[in-house]
Amino acid sequence: MLDARMVRENLKAVQGRLRDRGLDLDFGEFLAADESRRRVLTDVEQLKHRRNTASEEVGRRKKAGEDAGALIREMREVGDRIKALDDEVRVHEERMWQFLMTVPNLPHASVPAGRDSGSNLEVRRWGEPRRFDFPPKPHWELGEMLGILDFERASRMSQARFAVLKGAGAQLERALVNFMLDLHTKEHGYTEVFPPLLVNAAAMTGTGQLPKFAEDLFKTLDESLYLIPTAEVPLTNLHREEILPPEVLPLSYVAFTPCFRREAGSYGKDTRGLIRQHQFNKVELVKFAAPSDSYAALEQMTRDAEVVLQRLGLPHRTVVLCTGDMGFSAAKTYDLEVWLPGQSDGGGYREISSVSNCEAFQSRRANIRYRPAPKAPAEYVHTLNGSGVAVGRTFLAVLENYQEADGSVVVPDALRPYLGGLERIRKS
Repeated sequence: MLDARMVRENLKAVQGRLRDRGLDLDFGEFLAADESRRRVLTDVEQLKHRRNTASEEVGRRKKAGEDAGALIREMREVGDRIKALDDEVRVHEERMWQFLMTVPNLPHASVPAGRDSGSNLEVRRWGEPRRFDFPPKPHWELGEMLGILDFERASRMSQARFAVLKGAGAQLERALVNFMLDLHTKEHGYTEVFPPLLVNAAAMTGTGQLPKFAEDLFKTLDESLYLIPTAEVPLTNLHREEILPPEVLPLSYVAFTPCFRREAGSYGKDTRGLIRQHQFNKVELVKFAAPSDSYAALEQMTRDAEVVLQRLGLPHRTVVLCTGDMGFSAAKTYDLEVWLPGQSDGGGYREISSVSNCEAFQSRRANIRYRPAPKAPAEYVHTLNGSGVAVGRTFLAVLENYQEADGSVVVPDALRPYLGGLERIRKS
């Protein structure tokens, strides 16, 4: 959430930066509520000053043996009026809060301007796409031929956009998870967390999924709990309503969880295969950093995610998203895109990780602060999140990049210790 005072004092600049995101917002409702709130606050302060002055006068009169009854009765009326005005202030603050909850984060100055993904900028590339001497197959054909993927049975027991992984497929998925967790905890310094998969509305609001993206979420029948769309939600909310002590930052967490998304706005997109599922596994990275260090932390987190793909030998590129292509909570985002040779368009780069600095946008919503020094006032911490990486998409990238003409799939060296030394997946 944006800071209300900052919005009020820099309205034109805020509107200009939001236009860079493709939004032309009318802040009239916010400004009216803010003006009403400040007017009522002025009245409250005047009444409180009157009450304090009268209290001193009551004390003087009682000490002098004079009658203070009329003044006491007046102050009771003033107290009732203060309570009513305090309630009115909260109403206006709620109006402001409800409006700001729908406003996305402002893009960082280094983010390129643009309306859509066509304006994203490639910053680096790793590895050369393999040249096949046979037409490479898409992962759904490979997986079904090998007997390790079953979309039909998944659809019968659930619905479309679900998959069953069997045999070596289930083992490969588990190997990828363990490989990623070991890399991030043993080499990159993250603390592993296994969080709840069901969270409350306050947690979803803190990270920005609610209220704007409610249609993308699965929720329980009584609507009190939501299945997480990403471990970003519980990891970020680990420190909700907390003030972190000095010298604890940065905090780095990693979690493997299933993730659940309705994909409400993606009908007709990637209907085949594992790219856009309702349930998928992901290894998520989250950092809490001091504002002065958060952009260095963003670069490091991006490199940490890149190492996963490099250890697996998967060609990929890193792009910085333009203003019009960023997520709601992000101030700056890098996408990692892995090379997939078996796609219907003859091969191309597809997103496998998105790494973002949200600055204070989420911490203000979730009230997560820190003290720069023992006696310093608390400030909002900066939060960062990113996939480290999406397990299902890595699974399909391994299948497509390591396939052989006979339909078998070579296991990348980094995964063989997690698969009992298995070198190749063949049809069982």
